[in-house]
Formats: sequence, C-alpha cells, structure tokens
Amino acid sequence: FHEHPLHGCGGLQVASVRSKEVTLRWDSLGYSVTRCHRYNLTLQYRHRPAGAAEAEERQEAAYEARGAAPQHVLRDLTPFTNVSIKLILSNPEGRKESEELLVLTDEDVPGAVPPASIGGSSYEQHIRLSWAPPLQTYGRIRHYEVSFKALSSFDSDVDLSNQSGKVLKAANETAHTFDGLFPGSTYSFTIRAATAKGFGPPAVARFATKISAPVMPTYERQPPINQSDATVSVLLRPARGRGAPVSKYQVVVEEERPRRQTRGTAEILRCYPVPVHFMNSTQLNSHYYFSAELAVSHINKPTPFCVGEDHGDNSMSRAMAAGMLRRTKIAHECARALSGAATKKPEPDHEKQSDHTVKIAGAVAGVLLFIIIFLGLVLLMKKRKLAKKRKETLSSRQEMTLMVNNSQHTTMLSSETSSLVQNHLKQREAEREPPPYHPDPAQMHPAIRVADLLQHITQMKCAEGYGFKEEYESFLEGQSAPWDSAKKDENRMKNRYGNIIAYDHSRVRLQPQDGDKGSDYINASYVDVTRASPYICVCVRAGGRVAGPMQETVYDFWRMVWQENTAAIVMVTNLVEVGRVKCCKYWPDDSDIFGDVSVTLMETQLLSEYVVRTFAVEKRGAAEIREIRQFHFTGWPDHGVPLHATGLLGFVRRVKAKTPPAAGPTVVHCSAGAGRTGCFMVIDIMLDMAEREGVVDIYNCVRELRARRVNMVQTEEQYVFIHDAILEACLCGDTSVPANQLRSVCYDMNRLDPQTNSCPIKEEFRQTLNMVTPTLRVEDCSIALLPRNHDKNRCMDVLPPDRCLPFLITMDGESSNYINAALMDSYKQPSAFIVTQHPLPNTVKDFWRLVLDYHCTAIVMLNDVDPAQLCPQYWPENGVHRLGSLQVEFVSADLEEDVISRIFRIYNHTRPQDGYRMVQQFQFLGWPRYRDTPVSKRSFLKLLYLVDKWHDDGGDGRTLVHCLNGGGRSGVFCSVNIVCDMLRQQRSLDVFHAVKTLRNNKPNMVELLDQYKFCYEVALEYLSSA
Repeated sequence: FHEHPLHGCGGLQVASVRSKEVTLRWDSLGYSVTRCHRYNLTLQYRHRPAGAAEAEERQEAAYEARGAAPQHVLRDLTPFTNVSIKLILSNPEGRKESEELLVLTDEDVPGAVPPASIGGSSYEQHIRLSWAPPLQTYGRIRHYEVSFKALSSFDSDVDLSNQSGKVLKAANETAHTFDGLFPGSTYSFTIRAATAKGFGPPAVARFATKISAPVMPTYERQPPINQSDATVSVLLRPARGRGAPVSKYQVVVEEERPRRQTRGTAEILRCYPVPVHFMNSTQLNSHYYFSAELAVSHINKPTPFCVGEDHGDNSMSRAMAAGMLRRTKIAHECARALSGAATKKPEPDHEKQSDHTVKIAGAVAGVLLFIIIFLGLVLLMKKRKLAKKRKETLSSRQEMTLMVNNSQHTTMLSSETSSLVQNHLKQREAEREPPPYHPDPAQMHPAIRVADLLQHITQMKCAEGYGFKEEYESFLEGQSAPWDSAKKDENRMKNRYGNIIAYDHSRVRLQPQDGDKGSDYINASYVDVTRASPYICVCVRAGGRVAGPMQETVYDFWRMVWQENTAAIVMVTNLVEVGRVKCCKYWPDDSDIFGDVSVTLMETQLLSEYVVRTFAVEKRGAAEIREIRQFHFTGWPDHGVPLHATGLLGFVRRVKAKTPPAAGPTVVHCSAGAGRTGCFMVIDIMLDMAEREGVVDIYNCVRELRARRVNMVQTEEQYVFIHDAILEACLCGDTSVPANQLRSVCYDMNRLDPQTNSCPIKEEFRQTLNMVTPTLRVEDCSIALLPRNHDKNRCMDVLPPDRCLPFLITMDGESSNYINAALMDSYKQPSAFIVTQHPLPNTVKDFWRLVLDYHCTAIVMLNDVDPAQLCPQYWPENGVHRLGSLQVEFVSADLEEDVISRIFRIYNHTRPQDGYRMVQQFQFLGWPRYRDTPVSKRSFLKLLYLVDKWHDDGGDGRTLVHCLNGGGRSGVFCSVNIVCDMLRQQRSLDVFHAVKTLRNNKPNMVELLDQYKFCYEVALEYLSSA
C-alpha cells in the first residue's frame, strides 16, 4: 500500500558554490515523508549554457542522496550565471516539488577577446588599437591588459630590443594608441581581459607601422663645387632611412622659380611621381627632369656628382641648357623609401651680366611669341583628333562596360578612362603607396590598357592563337639561376620533382636545427613581384616509397608557415588526380603534432568549388596561438585549366578578403609549385594592377615569376587562361554586396537615369551578364543533337551541353541514356541541382529514371500541368504508377500557402536489394503562366524553406528543378537558393556571380531582366524576414 509523498523535500540549501559547480544539501527523508520505500529524487535546474541564446532546463537523478546528510553536486554550469533549482520527490503514486532555490555561480576567468574584433589603424610612429569585449565574460570585467612587442622591421639597422611594453585599460575602455613606435616595423599585440578570478586567454594580432620618408641631410646654402654653362657639380651626402633602408637615389634637375621662393626660404622636398626624361621635358612642358638614378652603394659617403655629364648605363643625365637658371635636387618618392635632398645654385650677380644679354632679349621674345602661336595651332588640331579618336573608342561597348570599376553598384563613372586615371592619382596622392607592379617600359612587351584588353586578346587568338604561342615560347624554359642547395645529397629527397626546385637566390631558408646541416632547406621560393602581395611557392612532397621523408617534409612545411607568420595557405591541387598522388595530406582531421608544431582543425567550410579549413597552430615554447586558413580549390585539373574562370575569380577574391593585411607571405602550392601556382599568382597580381593602374602586364609578370622559380605557368593553355580570366574579371568587376548595404545598393541600381532612360541593373544584365555568358556551339551539344534524341527535346534551341549531362544508368530495355537535363552546382555542393524540362509524354519514364539514378530526394515544379503544351501529370494521385521496372507509389500530400507537397516512394522491382527511396515533390502554385516572376516573394521563400527543411530532416540528396523548358524559372530558383546560402554563410551576396555560374553550364538560366531583379528583391525579403 503506497500513498502520495506527504510534501516536498525540506531544507534545500547551498553547501558551496564554485564557478562551474554548485553543491546542494537537504534534510534527510523518512518514510513519513516519502510514503514508500521505493522513491526517486531528481534535481531539476534551469540555466543558460555558454554561447546559448536561451536558458535550458535539465534534470539529474540524485543517486547518492540517501543517508543522514544527503547532498548532490551540479557540474558543468556556466560561470557567473543564475541557476534555478528544484528537488523533486516522486514515488509510483505521485510527486512533490521543493521550494525553488536561486543560486548565482561564482566568477571565472573570462574568454578571449574575439580576434576578428581587433582592429588597428597604422601610422608612421603610432598604432591605434581597438577591440571588443569577450563573448563569454564569466563575470564582471575589471580591466584589460594590452602588451606589445616589436617583431621585425624593414630596416635591419634598427634596434628593436626596447620596443615592448604593457598597459592596463579600464573595463569601459576598448581602445589604446601606442606612440613612439618605429616606422616600417611589425608589432605583436596581446590583449587579455580580467575578472576578479584573473586573466583569460590571450588574443594576438599583428600590425605594422607605415614607412616614413628618408631623412635628408641639410643642403641649404651649400654652394656647388663647380659650375659652367652646361654643368654643375654638387656634393651628395647619404640619407638616413626611417622604417626601411634607402633603396636608391634620383637626381632631379628643376627650373628655378624666384617668384615662388625668396632668398633664404628653406627648400621644401617634394615627390616627383612621373620620371620625365630630359628629351621630353620641353615637349611635356615639365619644369623638371630626371638626370640620374644612383644605387645606394654609390652614395655611402659624401660623393661629388656632376649634372650634365654621362654617368653610364644607369644614368639619365644630359647637358643642362646654357643660360637657363636651374637648380639640382635629389628627389625622393615617399612610398618607395627613395632618398632626396636639394642644393640651390647661388643667385647670379646682375651687375656682372653682360650687355649683350639685354640686347638680345627682344629678339628672343619675338621668337618665343612665334613658337607659342605655332604650338597653339598644333595642340588645337591634335586635341580635335584625340577627341574624335576617344569618341570612337568609347562607342566600343562604352569602354568595355566601365572596365575595372571598383564596384558596379556603388560608383557609376561618367567617363571610364579619365575617371579611372583620376581615381588612381587621387589614391596615390592620399596613400603614397607604390604601384603593385611596374615592368621596365623599355621592354618589348609593354603593358596593355584595360580598355584595350578585349581587342588585344582577340588579336592574339587570331590564326589559331599564334600570338599567344609566340609569346609563350619566348619565355626561358628550365633552369635560369643556380640551385646548388636543392641539389645537395641531404636535400634531394625533399624535392618532389628533380627539375622543379628552389633557386638559391630566392629559396626560403628555414631556421637551422642543431646537428642537421640540411635542416634549413625546403623546396619553397619567395615570389615578391609586388610588395603588396608577397607569396611563397612550395612543393609538399608526397613521400614516395619512404615514409620518413614525407613526415619530415610536412614538418618542414609547418615550420615554414610558423616562421614566416603565414595566415593563409592556398592549395590548387587535389590529393589524388588520375590515380596518382599529387600531394600528401599535411593537415589533421582533428589534431596532430608535427615536431614542435601542434595543428588543430577548428572548422571546415565545404563549398561547391573550394574548401576553407581553419586551423589553430601552436609552437612549443611560444606563448601564442595563431589562426591559419587553408583555401583549397578543388576544380583545377593538373596541367589543364578550369572550364570557366568564374569560380576561380571568386576564390581569388575570397582569399584576399580573408587574409589579414599585416600577415606574412601567403603560401601557395599545387603539386610541383609551378603551373597552377603561377596561374593563381599572376591572376591575383594582375587584378590588383588593373584596379590600381588601369593596365595589365601579364607577359612581364610571368617573366618575373620565372626569374624567382622555374617554369612558373607551365603550359600555353594556362597562359591563355590567365588572359581570359583577367578579361572576365575586368568586364564583370567585383559585384559582391555586403548584406548591410544591400538595400541602398538596390536603390541605386534601380534608379533611372533621365538622360539615357536606363538604370545600372539594366546595364549589368543586358550589357555585362549577357556579354560574358558563353555561347554553346553545335559540337558542345552533340549528344542532344543525335537524331534518336530529337523527340526528347521540347525545344531545339534549349539543349544541355555534353559536359553537364546526367547520363541515365537504369536502361530497362531503353536504347538511349539521354535526357534533356543538366547538372548544376549549388553554393555549398557540386552538382547539387539537376535542371530539366517538364517531362514530355514520351519522357515521363526517363524523368523517374533520372530521379532514381541520381539520388534525387526533392522535385521542385515551377510550371502548371497543361496537356496543350505537352505538359502531362507525371505522378500518381493515389496508388502505384508502374513505368517498366520502376514503380512510383503515392504516400501523402499536403498544402501549405502556395506549395503542394507530395511524398512518393520509388523503387526498381527488378533490384529489390537496392530498397526504396522517399521523394518529395514541391509544386509551386504562386507563379502563373502569364507572369515573368512569382506573385509573392514571401511565398517563394517559403518554397525554399520547405525544400531545405526536407533535406535537413533526412531527405539528403539532389534537388531536381523543372519548369517548362528548364531555363528561366529554374534558374531563378537555383540563383535565389545560392544567394540565400551566401547570406547565411558570409553575410554578403553576389547575384551576378550566382547567375553567371549557372549560365556557364546552361545559358538560358534566368532569361529575363525582371527575373534578375527578382533575385535581388527576394534577397532583401530574406534579410527582412531573418
């Protein structure tokens, strides 16, 4: 005989509290309370775990709670969090609860400051550092400790030993300015938050101060050593670099302008951005010209220099004009750390001037007046000729659709060429940065204007690409510099290929290890064509027949990554290609230790064309943890090229966006570290050059790369692909839009220009997207055009290319394995979509064969059943529909807003061992036949939500999308799906990129301008609803 418990447990109280534990105790329970010898005690508590948005309720059985002093310990609680606790007494007849007890857990050390929140504004001698509080404070933040230490400097003569320190900031201060720093130096900043329990883990960031202009010696009032009518000799003295060593000196001869400067006024050093030759100074109306360029070794001590004499091959010196009042000046370009100084020629003694100078002044004035009139007429005629030529150039697709516009959405240029140059000059004047890459202008292959790139590539492809063939064959093949270190016996096993190894002058030298004379070698080369984009090319050996060298090479790889402070690794090869091992797997699936370097995989982001892996890397003895990302492009065949450059261009931009500017060189590798590696680097460098200079110089960039590592860009096909990729990038521009700017960008893109009666989104769709959409040739669709397949195509103008066909596997007596369908990539998975036409009466069986053979678990139907258009109902409303060996069984149906959901069970009764497959069809009713776009954006998003939910709930497989012809409507669904995934993954979107990617496989995807606009509108609706 049992009864309900008399009352709940009494005396529930806290025995002790820690940061993550609470010990509870209560009064002993007797039979008079429990009313049963068999009873249970359960602790029910509610708290909010770390990182969770809402509180959770949990229960624990108190097994050790019987006896004279019952107690229980709650573990794994969140520090500094309120916990609501009840003790529940239950027997078979009922239950009783105790009074609720509220407990605040103790404080703990806080979490780390979010690394992504750390920002730094760099100046020449100070850095402004800012950060955000830890996401998990675990208490009340008392203060922050910020320490800094100098790591390196471009100037090797600078003593950085005293460049370190530490400051404490109050809890409400999340910024600090560090003053008194050295220019051109890299500093490591460590930030720790503290509660009453102590400091949390550190967050580390690196920033570098800007390089200052060199400090010039004083030349004021220093007379020249000697002078004549055509020459002047001055004493040049060495300058002192600030943040970087002086790289060279330039001697500039400048016309004296007494009206702008009076005697005794200090000379102001200026930058001379354009190197004007003496022969061109008059023609360009320049008041200065470059007389000479001298190496640093020539002026390591005070050295006489004569302006007007020939000083060798590196000199630009010419005789000075007789009688012209000039001054000599050593100019400096601030961003390049060139040194500068000035000397001033003494004022002439007017009393000693000869009378004949006054007498001929009138004659000289007359001659000058005639020359000025003549030049005015010539310039007027030339201006008219240039205006006519410019008008013809602009009429050619409006300068290739605003070439290399930094953002087609945010800035619409009125004059493409002129505004590009103006933007470039403004940026140079503001930032004083060097151009990313400047080849020698005297070379045989000059740089090409971006606006002329399309015409240049078209000409190069004439005569079966003879121009590209001739250029590529002019490159030096094979070894061009010594590589003695790589050929040493102890290093031979570290090279994957004997003919692609590191040159001595550019190889990466590892810090040597004790007792190992070859420990400083790795098959890796510095490739620093631009200061803004330093790279390391590396070959990761796969090990061959011996396991030892493989492990040793991988250890060397991570040693190099740590030593060079690398933050990004770019991998453009697969581990195995065509059955051959191309690269060893040098990263762990969880965590592993390579020598004294520990590597832990933190996150893997799988996308359709590449993978992003994030690692936490530690080195024994170092008090920091570095976050390193690996960007693995998976769609590049060895010795070949991707079919289209769209995916690779998005990959290049993603690498650049995610690589911290203050990090060390980016490590790039393929199999040998030559062909595909070189392609990636050239594309990245040239995109920077096109954006900042308005020109590209692919030929000389490849030549420079080959001077640093052998056979960079290995095939002519890769060389042509580089040109095509850069052309596509210049035509399309960077069309990505941050989520927080989408609304304003959409407003600007749809704003109508009253003069042209057009808007930017219309130009983007019709002039840019349609222009870069590939056109399918007859040979591209050879299988669809076979006579036996004609009756399987709804329209002979909408055919899938051979490379995208999903060939049917289940034959079932059929002679053809063709269906009018194409495989398409989603944002996260390759070939995640199959786009097809509505089945014809004679292809219904093929349609269900496609569903079964390609593991399609979702069918999206975007058109109506219409027998008049040969669009039959291809599914059973109930029972079983038999199609040869296939059986389609109706299971259930449901209606939700504008979507009818039907579930079918499909199986092949001739292969019972394969089992059955559950397939859900989503018929969208919100897109009438007479409309170009759906009626409601919200209902279209509901369709996407239902499809995603079906996949998440276990319907993991491909999505088959069809409309009438498998084009416009299907393209809208796939594009919006990609755009929504972009917003979820990286808080930005790129509608242009999404549609262009789909059109690479099927040009009729998203056929109409209104459908293209609808993709943007649905993205806005998605952000609003989210």
